[in-house]
Amino acid sequence: MGLGDKIQNKSEEVVGKAKEAVGKATNDRSLQAEGVKDQVAANAKQAGEKAKDALKDATDNK
Repeated sequence: MGLGDKIQNKSEEVVGKAKEAVGKATNDRSLQAEGVKDQVAANAKQAGEKAKDALKDATDNK
C-alpha cells in the first residue's frame, strides 16, 4: 500500500467520523448515515490494500 493511499483512506475515515458526530449532535440522520457509509468505504479500501500488501509480501519471500 502506498503512503498516499494510506493517507487518503485514513482521511476519508476521519471525515466519516466527523460527519457521523455532527449528524448525531444536530440530530441529522442523513448526515450521520453518510458518515457511517464513508467510514465503511474507507475501511474496505484499507482492508483491500492490506490484502494486496500481504499477497505481495508472500510472493516476494519465495
